[in-house]
Amino acid sequence: MYLKRPAGGLAFCLFYLASCFTNKYVLSVLKFTYPTLFQGWQTLVGGLLLHVSWKLGWVEINLCSRSEILSWLPASVLFVGIIYAGSRALSRLPIPVFLTVHNAAEVITCGFQKFVQKEQTSHLKVCSVLFLLVAAVCLPFCDTQFDPNGYLWALIHLICVGAYKVFHKLWKPSSLSDLDQQYINYVFSVVLLASASHPAGDLFSALDFPFLYFYRFHSSCCASGLLGFFLMLHTVKLKSSTTSGQYAAWSFLAKVITASLSPLFFVMTANVLTISCLVIGGVGEALLVYTERTGT
Repeated sequence: MYLKRPAGGLAFCLFYLASCFTNKYVLSVLKFTYPTLFQGWQTLVGGLLLHVSWKLGWVEINLCSRSEILSWLPASVLFVGIIYAGSRALSRLPIPVFLTVHNAAEVITCGFQKFVQKEQTSHLKVCSVLFLLVAAVCLPFCDTQFDPNGYLWALIHLICVGAYKVFHKLWKPSSLSDLDQQYINYVFSVVLLASASHPAGDLFSALDFPFLYFYRFHSSCCASGLLGFFLMLHTVKLKSSTTSGQYAAWSFLAKVITASLSPLFFVMTANVLTISCLVIGGVGEALLVYTERTGT
């Protein structure tokens, strides 16, 4: 059975849905498009909550080796690229479109395994990756809400996600746990994004934001930070308590639920070709889940 540990999996799906919708609301409805500040806020909240949880003994973090911390910093740079470009893309693209392009990052990891590491790759997995690639490539040509900047940032996000996964596969030291890695990512992101907020122009531009003193903006930002942290915790917990195939199945379900419900809450104009691309992308990820589950 694909979906084991229903409580943990359903909690993961819930936090995935809520986090994605909250971010989309802040970025597209309120139009708070200052990613160094918004992502800096989210990583600050996540880092502080993770640090407090560590000091209270709720989670275990071991940062003993300075050399291993430094060796992980390239991944932290890619993490900043993921969240920054993802924020830019999500502010301009509908959620189903963003997730379809995001999923195409698997093309990079699969291509690296097949052509660089010379690993044996099943025909079914190659087929699934091709589905993901076709869906992502065709979407800009079929999208009735085509936004060139949105797709450009989505492409950068895709590349960073793929490179992050490749780095994670190649990274040798094994003493850093997923929480250790995330803690480093949080700290590095806060420092880098805070430093970049003034040169990027976000720091003073945000002062003219029309909802700056509105309760719904404050509450949405607080919710985004908390939901992002709890999503991270449930992701780590689900990964550690299930197989890779089972985690992939839960992740697929969370994306399907989020993409399916998003048009009910956010404006999205789609034609038959756009929907066809989204379906092709969904089929590609479903096949990928199947190959991960069966080991083929």
